[in-house]
Amino acid sequence: MRTSFFGRAAVSDPLRVFVIAGEPSGDKLGGALMAGLKQLRPDVAFDGIGGEHMQAQGLSSRFDMNELSLMGIAEILPKYRQLKRRIRDTAQAVVAMAPDVLITIDSPDFCLRVASQVKAASDIRCVHYVAPTVWAWRPGRALKMAKVIDHVLALFPFEPPYMEAAGMECDFVGHPVVSEPKVSAQDAASFKTRHNLDDATPLLLLLPGSRRSEVTWLGPVLGETLAHLAPQHPNMKVVVPAAGPVAGLVEDMARSWAVPSVLLDPREKPLGQAQAEKRDAFAAADFALAVSGTVALELSAARTPMVSVFDMGWISRQIIKRMVITDTGNLINLVSDTRHVPEFVAENCRADLIADGLNGLMQNPTLQLEAMADTMQKLGEEGEDPGLRAAKAVLKRL
Repeated sequence: MRTSFFGRAAVSDPLRVFVIAGEPSGDKLGGALMAGLKQLRPDVAFDGIGGEHMQAQGLSSRFDMNELSLMGIAEILPKYRQLKRRIRDTAQAVVAMAPDVLITIDSPDFCLRVASQVKAASDIRCVHYVAPTVWAWRPGRALKMAKVIDHVLALFPFEPPYMEAAGMECDFVGHPVVSEPKVSAQDAASFKTRHNLDDATPLLLLLPGSRRSEVTWLGPVLGETLAHLAPQHPNMKVVVPAAGPVAGLVEDMARSWAVPSVLLDPREKPLGQAQAEKRDAFAAADFALAVSGTVALELSAARTPMVSVFDMGWISRQIIKRMVITDTGNLINLVSDTRHVPEFVAENCRADLIADGLNGLMQNPTLQLEAMADTMQKLGEEGEDPGLRAAKAVLKRL
């Protein structure tokens, strides 16, 4: 009989966990959660789908996670049959394994469909990591999700009441960005030296997204933005930390940009070195131009002021904008309850407007830096590792 997850009492059976992530940010969350579970329950056995972070914790992914990294309704439709087959096969694998718990991480279009089929065929406990953004759009998703999800792990402190009101258990576990290693001033300076970057010239961090659809759609407007900035900042340098799945695509695009760029290609280094190089780049940069997403929190942790951009295909844009119920999608703005991160979304995702926003930020980043500090404090900076907190929450409620 299992009497404790802290290892003091004997357990008769290993803990079996089926875990699914569908994109790089979810893979990172999954890796931290798996590390926490291994710390608390060394007998844990994993099966499922994930990327390099989860595989580093011992997962043998059933298929390449990048198959699931799609963006937008119109972009998903051409691959619907393939996704439908993957959903069915994955659900069948979960039911056949009969794990102690199924943990799905973000990627609701895939994960919640798998959970639905699992619940239809079994009583397996289902945990979903990353609460749906019902405070931003489609609030009815929580009630629908409650039909197949027993327990939610929330990244933000304001989310549990939304989930509990829909009938699910929910724990705020924090965001793993707060436990990332801190970069020293010496490490940031060494990064500049390694890449021949002058301290006297502005250094812009350009983050084009981690999905091929994001890079393909937004890459041209990012390039145009650099063309607008080049005459005003003739000495500016650009560093581009590319995500592994899109590094080749980003490299091809960067050749035509008006400002010289340093591409950080994670495929060229072991995982740990690539992560350290990325953190050094975030700390060394003066400002950032980023596609909207969880990267905002990484920039917040590094205290690198940012401008956020986002757009998608016309059909997806028309559908999504009718569902949105908040005036901001930037996580720093949301957690700090401010609007100090400039956002250029949909029709406003234009190179001239983005360049003006960056120029304004360069002149006065103070308010945004204060919002970043507040965001990190609310997310648990200096507290217990969120991956460990997530693992404790899963085990506590089993």
